[in-house]
Amino acid sequence: MSIRSSLALSGCLLACACGGDAEAGGAVLRFSAIPDQNSTELEEKYGLLARHLTETLSVDVRYVPSSDYAASVASFANGDVQLAWFGGLTGVRARAAVEGARAIAQGAVDPRFRSYFVANASTGIEASDAFPEGLAGRTFTFGSESSTSGRLMPEHWIREHTSMAPRDFFAGEEMSFSGDHAKTALLVQEGTFEAGVLNYKVYESLVAEGRIDPGRCRVVWETPPYPDYNWTAHPDLERTFGAGFTERVQAALLGIEDPALLAALQREEGLIAASNEEFAPLAELAKQLDLLR
Repeated sequence: MSIRSSLALSGCLLACACGGDAEAGGAVLRFSAIPDQNSTELEEKYGLLARHLTETLSVDVRYVPSSDYAASVASFANGDVQLAWFGGLTGVRARAAVEGARAIAQGAVDPRFRSYFVANASTGIEASDAFPEGLAGRTFTFGSESSTSGRLMPEHWIREHTSMAPRDFFAGEEMSFSGDHAKTALLVQEGTFEAGVLNYKVYESLVAEGRIDPGRCRVVWETPPYPDYNWTAHPDLERTFGAGFTERVQAALLGIEDPALLAALQREEGLIAASNEEFAPLAELAKQLDLLR
């Protein structure tokens, strides 16, 4: 069954079993995620996850889309959602805003995540183990301003290797923020920007789908690893669904074995436990770059 068909079936099952909020007469667990890809892809994969959690937890679970990274943090801070898939930086911001919020799960790849610096083939920049000094003076796009893999960590290494702020190293006013990883790769491939940086998982997925030609949008440098994405739980889970419910949610996430669902979440290697302490280095770095307020 395709992801789109499974999503449609999921919606039918939820509608029949639960009806509207008033008809169900029970609490609804709402979750969200940073919009690091296009909305259609997000609706599909998180529809599948909502179905899994509904069946596993025996509560009505619904995905609530966010318009941007800041909105996902705000909806969590306001208690509009009780669970969220954050990047490293947005997770740090959300937990700082909500006392008692906990990182509970992450992909097996997330403790050692990476970013790819990419360049249009016309630049002539080749892949190297060394930071690509040939990017100097180029037009460049990050992803979201609040992205860990598309902004925070890349900016850290740009400053470390060049002793310059990104706007000084790149072509000044020709430096931009695309808003999401897929758009970054597409803009570089089209030549709108000469270079950019994005989440390595998204780049590899785009190549596998045939949407990105690695001969036109080249990986020229891979960053050192760092901690990134995570599922963060709001303390309202315990107040709404009872003591120990957060651990049940964690177990439901760690227990995902369906290859189709793991592939949809781009975490084929599975999910593992996470803790707030793992992201302390990101919080410190964000403070240094004035990205944690």
